[in-house]
Amino acid sequence: MLLLKNFWLVVEFFSKVILILPVLFIGFSDKRSDSEFQNQSKDNHFAWSSNFPNLGSLSSPRATDFNGDGILDIIVGMGRIEFQAADTAIVALDGKSGEIIWKRPAIDQIYGSAALLDINGDSVEDVVIGGRSAILQAIDGKNGTVIWDFVETNQLKKLVQKKYFNFYNSQLMPDITGDGLPEILVSNGGNVLKASYDPNRPAGKIIVIDSSNGKIIVEVETPDQKETYHSITLSNQNHIDDIEVVFGTGGETIGGNLYVVGLKDILNGDIKMARVLAGSKEKGFIAPAVWADLNGDGIDDIIANSVDGRVFAFDGQTKQTLWKVSLPGTEIYSSPAVGYFTNDQNLDVFVNANTGIWPLFSDCTNVMIDGANGKIKYKQQFGSFQSTSPLVLDINGDGVDEIIICENKSGTDRAGKKLFYNTISVVDFTKKGRKTALLPLLAGHNTSSTPWMGDLDKDNLLDIVFCHSNNMYHTYAFDGLQINLLKTNIPITKPLKWGAYMGSDYNGRY
Repeated sequence: MLLLKNFWLVVEFFSKVILILPVLFIGFSDKRSDSEFQNQSKDNHFAWSSNFPNLGSLSSPRATDFNGDGILDIIVGMGRIEFQAADTAIVALDGKSGEIIWKRPAIDQIYGSAALLDINGDSVEDVVIGGRSAILQAIDGKNGTVIWDFVETNQLKKLVQKKYFNFYNSQLMPDITGDGLPEILVSNGGNVLKASYDPNRPAGKIIVIDSSNGKIIVEVETPDQKETYHSITLSNQNHIDDIEVVFGTGGETIGGNLYVVGLKDILNGDIKMARVLAGSKEKGFIAPAVWADLNGDGIDDIIANSVDGRVFAFDGQTKQTLWKVSLPGTEIYSSPAVGYFTNDQNLDVFVNANTGIWPLFSDCTNVMIDGANGKIKYKQQFGSFQSTSPLVLDINGDGVDEIIICENKSGTDRAGKKLFYNTISVVDFTKKGRKTALLPLLAGHNTSSTPWMGDLDKDNLLDIVFCHSNNMYHTYAFDGLQINLLKTNIPITKPLKWGAYMGSDYNGRY
């Protein structure tokens, strides 16, 4: 790993060699003018940038304190293209310096994002993370040793890529083994070796796993016997009998359904009576659903995107459709974000959709929807294909949330060859959706790694950790990965609820 102590030297180099146009840092704080924002731009800087040659990432960063220094550290998955092993596939980075605390190899790509819990009782959160080829591991957060490996623990090596395929993001559920630890609920499915339009695909699975040892407690197949690429989310009740689970089936080219089912039904091993919330004959449901109270009745509702460009909201109690928005000519692979984007007291929804049909996409269509009635309040096309999910923060303290979103761009060099860049932008709805870049254009694209934002060092100023490819000639690249910590002068005045992929608590609940 090359640790870049002075990231601006690299930006200067790129600006000379590939004609990157620098964008001024713009800081935000309550009751200050735009000119004051720009005057304070010198306070924003890259604290560190860590490079990983010959690797890429679809994983989204998570944060916890591994080394006990009081500063949150970063955990992220990475790898090479499908079915290629890597000696650096799960990495813990020091939040202060960007140096590697520990790393783990893997036989295939680790694209999942970590779940965090203290399994071994040493007061340091451990990591549960997965990816392709049935990889799901629990790793000691302090030293990086493997606590358990799903395939080895359950003696399933002969069934990898036959019965067990990709693992998606794990969720924690109440303890049912009596050891005081939450159990793990996770989905598994998807066979990358199948032809795109081959309907003969293995059924997806929902699996309950003992978090202390990785053993399967129970597993069930999807009711429609279709594949799944969908990370499950759970409702916010505490008792097993009351918890509901949302999951989806289908994919880019295969139809599927969005379901809700009781956790107790999963534990009983029978989900045939799971309720279908929505379906599609041609496309599935890939992005994780979100739970948030849109109608103000005190019960979280369900918001979900379908691949075929539809956004749904369902009443959390009745499961009836609250509203549905169609975005013709788009496909959606990212989760919705929720926040207060208008001047009322109701939560609203923001969606990043891709214009085109898989695998041919052009621009992104970005839409803000009034959560109370499903009316589109903002719609703009900016950036090229990406499937990162939007983040939410009230940057200027005016009571209206802004969207923080990754943005991919493209251009050409003097010889006419296409070049690819990326940045992070802020959308301010109080100023008619004005979009402002938070950092210069950087070489390469960010395909689907949603940034983490919060306060790593407890200075009450916003930190943003983000990943991107540094290959400026290709979009889907696994031959050079860069992970950055951007320190800003944006004050954090209240807890962040949507500062990471699937929310700041990593569970899809607002």
